[in-house]
Amino acid sequence: MKRPYVICHMMSSVDGKILSANWRDAELTRTFAGYFEQYHDTFTSQAWMCGRITMERDFSGGVQPELLPAPQPIAREPFIGDAQARSFAIAVDAHGKLGWDANTTGGDHIIEVLTEQVSDAYLHYLQRRRISYLFAGATEIDFAAALEQLAALFPIQTLMLEGGGHLNGSLLNAGLIDELSLLLLPIADGTPRSPTTFEVSEYLRKGPATRLHLTQVQPLDHDVVWLKYRFRPAAA
Repeated sequence: MKRPYVICHMMSSVDGKILSANWRDAELTRTFAGYFEQYHDTFTSQAWMCGRITMERDFSGGVQPELLPAPQPIAREPFIGDAQARSFAIAVDAHGKLGWDANTTGGDHIIEVLTEQVSDAYLHYLQRRRISYLFAGATEIDFAAALEQLAALFPIQTLMLEGGGHLNGSLLNAGLIDELSLLLLPIADGTPRSPTTFEVSEYLRKGPATRLHLTQVQPLDHDVVWLKYRFRPAAA
């Protein structure tokens, strides 16, 4: 299968927590967020991927889609809203809930990854906005199929995975992550049931733990440590 090279780029507390709202230090959180963007930019990539909740909270502004009846049934086939785009923001939106003011965010063309259960009205909405989309499963996202289409339909060779724990965990469980870039923050969170870097949803069949190979340890300012790993399959 031809697919993009996937780098999971995250920041977390020393106990793996990723929800910065729990840290209750806005200035320090902004500093860490700056580090996250700074070290994201050290990678050469054409796309980044987040889940619906992250996109809605941080990028779409909570815009609600303006749904109108589609003039005719819409085939469940990929739609390319901007054939000239060269950088991409990929939104995993299985049920078709995100709204957008434009077909870009931060200058990157939006691609929605959907399931076939989304309504024709939502597809009509995306087409009117010239937002690209593809289908990766009937009712649940098949991430291998999604990545294969992203490589085939768009000029995406490297993808930065920057999702919540369940999105990251789904790709981890499917063996679809090649590299981990982790900014380890000098925070011990301890919040119970708070999201962590990797979480495998209960409806998935959990695979074996994934072995990692450490490739870099770099101390940064403010006691942050940048860790880089390559993924390798679990021993038989």
